[in-house]
Amino acid sequence: MKVVTVPQMREIEKRAEEEGLPASTLMERAGLGVAQEVKKLLSQVKGRHILVLIGPGNNGGDGLVCARYLADEGGKIYLYLISERKDINFKLCQDRGIPFLEMMRDEELSGLRWLLFSSAVVVDAVLGTGKARPLEGKLREVIQEVGKAKEERPSVYILALDLPSGLDADTGRVDDACPYADLTVTLGFPKVGLFLSPGAERAGRIVVADIGIPSYLISHLDTEIITSKWVRKFLPRRPYAANKGTFGRVLTVSGSSNYIGAAYLCCEAALRVGAGMVTLACPQTIKSILASKLTEVTYLPLSELEPGVISPQAVDTILENLPRFDVLILGPGLGKEGEVRNFVTQLLFSLPSGLPLVVDADGLNILSQTECWWEKLTANAILTPHPGEMGRLCRKEVSDIQSHRLEVAREFAAHWGKTVVLKGAYTVVSEPQGKTYVLNLANPGLSSAGTGDVLSGAIGGLLAQNLSPFYASCLGVYAHGGASEKVREREGNMGMIASDLLPCLPLVLKELKNVTHR
Repeated sequence: MKVVTVPQMREIEKRAEEEGLPASTLMERAGLGVAQEVKKLLSQVKGRHILVLIGPGNNGGDGLVCARYLADEGGKIYLYLISERKDINFKLCQDRGIPFLEMMRDEELSGLRWLLFSSAVVVDAVLGTGKARPLEGKLREVIQEVGKAKEERPSVYILALDLPSGLDADTGRVDDACPYADLTVTLGFPKVGLFLSPGAERAGRIVVADIGIPSYLISHLDTEIITSKWVRKFLPRRPYAANKGTFGRVLTVSGSSNYIGAAYLCCEAALRVGAGMVTLACPQTIKSILASKLTEVTYLPLSELEPGVISPQAVDTILENLPRFDVLILGPGLGKEGEVRNFVTQLLFSLPSGLPLVVDADGLNILSQTECWWEKLTANAILTPHPGEMGRLCRKEVSDIQSHRLEVAREFAAHWGKTVVLKGAYTVVSEPQGKTYVLNLANPGLSSAGTGDVLSGAIGGLLAQNLSPFYASCLGVYAHGGASEKVREREGNMGMIASDLLPCLPLVLKELKNVTHR
């Protein structure tokens, strides 16, 4: 599932028309796709009040088609026209007797307020990808009324057609009046701006409506959505004659006296995604604390500078034992004390060049203090920064990163020659060659301590099962996000903690399997 910019979408539509797929056909399919999503929301459309806000362009045309299909299902549809429409789709709505009100005839917008109050669903088909200027005048007032209606009556469901009106499809910037949609049904392909701040906050849940554009017209695009159908293709197989070595041996260097839990979460996650064996290299002092909780891992106790803090001399211990392992995870909960920095840099820059590696948390923060660190790091490294860590690594403000998440991940994956997992709402995974994937998921429940440690462990555990850094990252991100959704469905997203994700990881992977993946 590709992610597109506005110029790319226009070029796709142009090429589709040249291939015999006219704009009218795309509009018909778009309207039908949105109507089907409304039906899913309501279960029963017949007799339900649905308001469709109709803009002056193609987005409004899509809305008219949607209104027609919903009317045919018995819905009580009302159109609110931003400007006069005389096209065939409006005529077809008139033929069905669908009532309408024009904005310019609605003094003080009293008619609009009544319609908003009486509707179960409001379809925002006012502005689509063509929005390139601030909302002004009475149009702005109309969009503001939609937002007010949602505040006053939370039960009204706001569905944005392609984009919430006022959201820039390329940059994610929003007009202050842009409504907070519950659901955005984006047409053909999701637009980049839906995954960038602050637009991502206004889009709500994102669903893609297939409008039948041939796949060969978009094969050249290198930004995509991580989907279950795609990640299923490289789900590691589990042969019956396997042993623990078949599924890889992971060494994780993590934990300190102040961050004992990080080591637990990382190791447990690696096991929960199917790694055959996980060994924790940690300060001697905290080993006894963790041993009663991490019963399935083995241990490599490390010398300490002080209780709970790894000594630089521990580098030799790790390098001596490293040939026994397939993957190294480094960083969760290590701390950033001066001697720990020496330990991390000495270890990272002494690793075999082809060793699969995951660097997270304090490992990333320590790397950011070293000039040209990427030139000394193994090529098979995966970096898993949150926006703050990414800002330190690439010397950018967090706000700039959040406004250009896809571009930043792609740019620095190429510059550093490493796979980058930029965490946060709509996590981005980018490989050095430019291929970039986005997880279509934003779960605020993941905004709690330790969830990143779970992700680094999951990626490392999958990396040990002979997946490439990029595929292991994408599958790990998908499993991690899917686990958070299972917890949300059961308990909500307030109070979700990192350890809640652990038992859900294998459940997500189980659902991905089919008869050919035992």
